[in-house]
Amino acid sequence: MIFKGRVWKFGDNIDTDQIYPGKYLPLTDKQAMALHAMEGVLGAENFIKNVKPGDIIVGGKNFGCGSSREHAVVAIIGKGVSLIIAESFARIFYRNAINLALPVIECVDAKLIEEGDTVLVDTEKCEIVNLDKNERYQLLPLSRLELEIIKKGGLINYLRDVS
Repeated sequence: MIFKGRVWKFGDNIDTDQIYPGKYLPLTDKQAMALHAMEGVLGAENFIKNVKPGDIIVGGKNFGCGSSREHAVVAIIGKGVSLIIAESFARIFYRNAINLALPVIECVDAKLIEEGDTVLVDTEKCEIVNLDKNERYQLLPLSRLELEIIKKGGLINYLRDVS
């Protein structure tokens, strides 16, 4: 899979309550949920207004920590974010993202990518190219199963096809 997009940069320990505040948990409409993506992150007010389909989120360490709510992933998908790159992910968030077909890429050099940079991500080459800085970073590969789940559109679709 190849992705190209503009970067929205976030720091370490972005938790699910920052990604999707708990006060919106009663919402069930995905588009309504998307209107609150990243709303709890201080200084990220421009994200909701200006994020465009295909944009990429870059986080630091432990992205998605906190509760196990899938709403955080659903809200990000609803905004059209194509993938998330981070130094590391909280395990439950990572699993929720894969199960809902949102690619999540771990890269120890994610800290070198800046807000507004345009990056090209090639999961087969395990490479991120920062087109603004002409730099390349190696990413940790997704497993074959994770790639298959994402390509099928999520775990439910994957399981329908293999059963």
